[in-house]
Amino acid sequence: MKEDFYEVLGVSKGASESEIKKAYRKMALKYHPDKNPDDKEAEEKFKKAAEAYEVLSNPDKKERYDQFGHQAFEGGGFGGGGMNMDDIFSQFGDIFGGAFGGGFSGFGGGGRRMVKGSNLRIRVKLSLDEVANGVEKKIKVKRKIQAEGTTYKTCGTCNGSGQVTRVTNTILGRMQTATTCQTCGGSGQVIDSKSSDADAQGLKVAEETVSVKIPAGVVDGMQLKVTGKGNDAPGNGIAGDLLVVISEEEHPSLKREGDNLHYDMYVSLPDAVLGTSKEIDTVTGKVRIKIEAGVQSGKILRLRGKGIPSINGYGKGDLLVHVNVWTPKTLSKKQKEFFEDMRDDEHFEPKPESTDKSFFEKVKDMFS
Repeated sequence: MKEDFYEVLGVSKGASESEIKKAYRKMALKYHPDKNPDDKEAEEKFKKAAEAYEVLSNPDKKERYDQFGHQAFEGGGFGGGGMNMDDIFSQFGDIFGGAFGGGFSGFGGGGRRMVKGSNLRIRVKLSLDEVANGVEKKIKVKRKIQAEGTTYKTCGTCNGSGQVTRVTNTILGRMQTATTCQTCGGSGQVIDSKSSDADAQGLKVAEETVSVKIPAGVVDGMQLKVTGKGNDAPGNGIAGDLLVVISEEEHPSLKREGDNLHYDMYVSLPDAVLGTSKEIDTVTGKVRIKIEAGVQSGKILRLRGKGIPSINGYGKGDLLVHVNVWTPKTLSKKQKEFFEDMRDDEHFEPKPESTDKSFFEKVKDMFS
């Protein structure tokens, strides 16, 4: 079980934004890697504090966490989980002020620069049913990992700092600039020895099956992040991330519009006159709906809560059933005679009621 975010920062649930920020800064400074070198326990507490602050400092995420707890962020890509050092320093480095010399390339100003591996991107196809109900996908990914037998040593060019300092003379005097070390690429380490299957950076390609929890309500093109499942970095750096891009497949009978779904129902002329019941598809299974006698073409039946769950966790959309009365194009002689007899019958005369809305009014209601 994950620790409660309020307990991690040592604040009450009713703490103000400034109190939460103050508590995080206090913890982050206490367990900062520069103050606790090679201390895995301190590093873990440093990450937990940042994870808690990332959620509690964001009003929308805080509201979801207060309502649903850690379950609000299951599935990745929505905050509250799996932060690495690069994420923390890039997002919250300004909170530390000048406490560590103002430098946050890697673990503060004094340590070597931590290199991050490249991200991988993969597209995952989901059916509308999977989008509506959420799903866990097993994805095979080819990623670069550290090859066994690869060892590293301190870079002789930058002495492990990942940067080289250059001094140039200008009209304003001598100026000192720091640039990334070209020998080690900024990692502060170079390969000492490597196995035959390793590339020049000491990495090799391996296939791995990654499990991705995809929450209900995702939309086409949305990108989820699985932290640490991209390519490994050379020199024992930080692994990149796996970016999962959602591709929503078209449903044979349902059309999506935001969180709402649309279904075109066709009924025969006799069924429209006499009334009937029909079974239709929904994302939670088949349902039978009643068609009242005398139904008009263009009528919209709303099935509340039968649409797509909101990705933010606020309810579900509706299923809008559009009734279309099907007019036959070919008739037998007997059928034609029947309709000829009914042509002047007063019951077949169009008599729209004052409550009947026009097509444009119905469309307006749908979008309001």
